[in-house]
Amino acid sequence: MAKLLGLGSMIQRLAKSACDEEEFAQEKRVIKEAFDRTAFIAGQEKQTWHREAGNSIVASPSHHWERLVRAKELQDSGKGSQDGFGVSTGLMALLKVIKPDGSDKETEVTHESDVPEDMLGTCIPQETAKGDAQSPDVIIEAQFDDNDTEHGQDHLQDTLTDDINKLSLDTGEKGKAAGVTGVHRTKQDDGPKVNDPRLLPDEFLQRTAKVVYILEKKHSRAATGFIKLLADRNSELFKRCAMFSPVDHRVPRVYVPLADCPPDFVTKPETYAQMLFICRIVDWKEDSNFASGQLCKSLGQAGEIEPESEGILTEYGVDFSDFSPEVLDCLPQNLPWVISPGELAKRRDLSVPGGITQIDAASCLTPADTTQSISVWKWKECIFTIDPSTARDLDDALSCKQLPDGNLEVGVHIADVSYFVLEETALDKVASERATSVYLVQKVIPMLPRLLCEELCSLNPMRDRLTFSVIWKLTPEGKILDEWFGRTVICSCVKLSYDHAQSMIDSPGKVLSPEELPPVSPQHSIAEIQEAVLNLHRVAQRLRKQRFTEGALHLDQMKLSFTLDQESGMPQGCYIYQYRDSNKLVEEFMLLANMAVAHQIYRSFPEQAFLRRHPPPQTKLLKDLMDFCNQVGLDIDFSSAGTLHKSLSETFGADKYSRARKEVLTYMFSRPMQMALYFCTGGLKDETLFHHYALNVPFYTHFTSPIRRYADIIVHRLLSASLGVRSPIKMEKEAIQKQADHCNDRKMASKRVQELSADLFFSVFVRECGPLESEAMVMGVLSKAFDVLVLKFGVQKRIYCNALPLVDFRFQKAGKKPELTLLWEPEELEEESVPQVITIFTLVEVVLTADGGPLKYSALLKRPSLDKREP
Repeated sequence: MAKLLGLGSMIQRLAKSACDEEEFAQEKRVIKEAFDRTAFIAGQEKQTWHREAGNSIVASPSHHWERLVRAKELQDSGKGSQDGFGVSTGLMALLKVIKPDGSDKETEVTHESDVPEDMLGTCIPQETAKGDAQSPDVIIEAQFDDNDTEHGQDHLQDTLTDDINKLSLDTGEKGKAAGVTGVHRTKQDDGPKVNDPRLLPDEFLQRTAKVVYILEKKHSRAATGFIKLLADRNSELFKRCAMFSPVDHRVPRVYVPLADCPPDFVTKPETYAQMLFICRIVDWKEDSNFASGQLCKSLGQAGEIEPESEGILTEYGVDFSDFSPEVLDCLPQNLPWVISPGELAKRRDLSVPGGITQIDAASCLTPADTTQSISVWKWKECIFTIDPSTARDLDDALSCKQLPDGNLEVGVHIADVSYFVLEETALDKVASERATSVYLVQKVIPMLPRLLCEELCSLNPMRDRLTFSVIWKLTPEGKILDEWFGRTVICSCVKLSYDHAQSMIDSPGKVLSPEELPPVSPQHSIAEIQEAVLNLHRVAQRLRKQRFTEGALHLDQMKLSFTLDQESGMPQGCYIYQYRDSNKLVEEFMLLANMAVAHQIYRSFPEQAFLRRHPPPQTKLLKDLMDFCNQVGLDIDFSSAGTLHKSLSETFGADKYSRARKEVLTYMFSRPMQMALYFCTGGLKDETLFHHYALNVPFYTHFTSPIRRYADIIVHRLLSASLGVRSPIKMEKEAIQKQADHCNDRKMASKRVQELSADLFFSVFVRECGPLESEAMVMGVLSKAFDVLVLKFGVQKRIYCNALPLVDFRFQKAGKKPELTLLWEPEELEEESVPQVITIFTLVEVVLTADGGPLKYSALLKRPSLDKREP
């Protein structure tokens, strides 16, 4: 799908600007005229789409003005957002791209990744404004403009005029145009000037497109917000409708029937002023500034955790309903469930000690093994899990034992969820639709019924469980000598937390007492478990070092965690989650298993393999970041993922703030990175596109978390088929690709829900426990504000100069390096103003305080002390 920018970019900047009412009225008239003069109302579909978190979302261009007015109102009321705004009424659409006259390219169908993001302004051919059935719609997207960071809001009026001139040119005016650029111009950089825009290179031309068919509705069209009476009490509409005002300002305001509202809403509207409701948009007519919708339910008071959480889940289409009886009928009915002798005979049994048994080789060995049956020594392996202390869905376990020749046998054992989730059953259908478990701060919305998630599939200690295992023979340096895939039965001997494993790593000579660990199987000693953990740690260190030597990249952003009151569920404290050696130990062997399985299923099913790829960074955004690093004097090598990782590891020195500078740059480097994607190999003919940029490997998949990811269940089925223990999966490659797309969508939605849940809890924490003080490091500088990373909590906030007690402030740039000089009001009359220079990596002190809204908080800069030094 083509990603196209136009007047929406200008509108967004205007909505964020702090112009007064008179200026706003003038801007309103100017932009309204521009809308009337251009092709925003041309075409039959009259739809625009905006890309956010993997969801294609559309709206009518004729309603952009309503959203602009609403954005201004929200800003005036302190509810504005720094995000660009679109309309969350998602559809996935097939777009026919129509280039301007004079193009030597034919009309083509394109994906959104094919269109450079730097195509901002262009001339619209006169033919597109005729409004006939063949004329294309002008498709726009409101999106944050990198030039705002560079120039702030001071150039708004110039940019506004430039954009309107570009959009309103007709064919006769083209010859007089001063030129069109792919970025917003400033007085210092006017861009190329030509007489005929059609002679410009492709990168300076804006493509236009027309929605020709709606393939699939992808957005829930649901929003959380508030209801209020209409302003005109004498109108007929007042008697029939109320106004729904969404919390998310990208969603339009909606007329809802009064019949959907509480019975006493008209007589007591103040009772519901802070009550959250769910509204679902059902229509948006072209001649109306407001959508029409239905009020679905009342959630509760705004600012309370459970109503807000339910609103987040509903907005992002997360199914948190109970599983239907039809689904539950697919589960084992005879409880307690035990592994049948017939199933046990088909697997390599790692759960009992001693003995020799005959097993069918085809049931557990790779296709390279031709023996029909072999003798296998059955021993009780020292197998254990390492997870967060609160985890209840344990889908991976590890084993490690020393071999007589000095090498190690290391096993990764994954819950065999596909044994319980059979293809084309009701359980399989609901799992494929949910696609992933969704983790909120206080709870998890499971992909599968809890009987599977927490009992039958979870690798709980001292319980026999069905698993899929990858077992390697490794040298102490981590070199793979042999590899085995197969179905197994395991019995975990202990459930370790990351803290337990870390204590073993930190104190390798200390023998832990039974009181320091969870219950341990009597068949294994604590010393045996500790030795296995330490051996795994040593191998993991070598594997990790080798991965980064071979060019892998890891951008580890801060993650905020919370401690909750057991009774009320309210946040009692928060902290930055520490990613330690115990986490890295588990990660290395999960990566090794995922890569091994990816190779196995691709060898066996080159047209049906379900893999995961990671495209390289977006070119323009990466180039902008390179230019920025050069301007601020950072020696960063962007030539590959590996060199980027090396630069991050070596650039920042060893002082106590080097970690903070690295965190700031890590956030910056994450912006041009694209999302990793599931895909079916049969849909991509070029094998080089399978490459995973961050891991720098040719093949990768997800195999290790089938309890919480449906993608892994598909991979398990493919792996079973590749070993000859089940028939090939029933899905054709087209169906696999469709499921991959759905998994991508749900994974991104799940990630956003998780982020919003953390934001919710932190906002409540600030409200209940604030004000909170912390050091912060500057991430970006604008003309009237600057962004900081709050180091104690890992949150990003924008600090506005007009909210500080300043005498004055000055913005300037040296090259592209922005700088703000703040002049603080003197504390005493006879004192002089205290200057403070704000630039990238400046260390400041901030105070986080709750605002007037239920979940709003702001960051204020503390007055600098005279002896405060820059890091």
